[in-house]
Amino acid sequence: MDLSTASTVLRLLADPTRVRLLALLDREELTVAELAAVLHLAQPRVSTHLAKLKEADLVRDRRAGVSAYYRANGEADPTLAALVASLRDTLSDALLREDAERLPAVLAQRARSEGWADTVAGDMERHYSPGRTWETLGRALLQLLETGDVLDIASGDGVTAELLAPHAHSIVCIDSSDRVVEAARQRLAHFPNVEVRIGDMHALDVGTKRFDLVLLMHALTYAEHPDEVFRQVAGVLKPGGRVLAVTLGEHDHRAVVEPFDHRNLGFNPKALSSLASNAGLDVVSCERLSRERRAPHFEVISLLARKA
Repeated sequence: MDLSTASTVLRLLADPTRVRLLALLDREELTVAELAAVLHLAQPRVSTHLAKLKEADLVRDRRAGVSAYYRANGEADPTLAALVASLRDTLSDALLREDAERLPAVLAQRARSEGWADTVAGDMERHYSPGRTWETLGRALLQLLETGDVLDIASGDGVTAELLAPHAHSIVCIDSSDRVVEAARQRLAHFPNVEVRIGDMHALDVGTKRFDLVLLMHALTYAEHPDEVFRQVAGVLKPGGRVLAVTLGEHDHRAVVEPFDHRNLGFNPKALSSLASNAGLDVVSCERLSRERRAPHFEVISLLARKA
């Protein structure tokens, strides 16, 4: 961010009303009328402030019928987002607390007048409703799977294996941490088809067992030699077996990931595909899955490859 942009943003945030608007829009997507009701301000005044915030790329809007819904821009420039977050996270003010206390009543009025589904149409995945969560969706869809024999590499404390166990013939979990493996054993103890072992993804020791599916769920960022990991994977797959790798996209935020013990800075789709191809696997797909809304906007990419 250059000095001119920083000065402009700081001038914008010098107005308490704009700070109040950003605080609300970081919590919920709202119309001009709803913001006016929460802030006890006239709608034209709210609209004027929103226009300035939108011009500065601090808020975004979307149309839904005759209404426009505003929200904080989660995809703003990382430096700009960090500046706004720093202000928001250090504020403690009675006026902001009163705004937050009035917000539920305004949202309840919206639901009564329009119906919940109508108000979030086109943006439904960002909004909560009772029982409608990513966890329940994932668990429901997993019932459609038949995964056969599975190897879960860098399996952590077993949360993925716990989801898959009812739908797999067998699962072998491998992780390099004694403490993590012990936690996984406790979590998975009631599944007779799951085995948890200490192991190194660079030197898989599974004897003669071969697998229909190998999972590398955020394992590759911990790999010193990802090319060797793929060679190991290719060696333990059955003919026709698949490997599913999910990992961070290539980035330059070393300081952010260092506390998580990452060994590399992610991968781009071309490089990830090459790792699989060089190990003798046929790449089925390699694509971006998601981009985080908050700075530094990490991307996640996924690779699916098959052994001939």
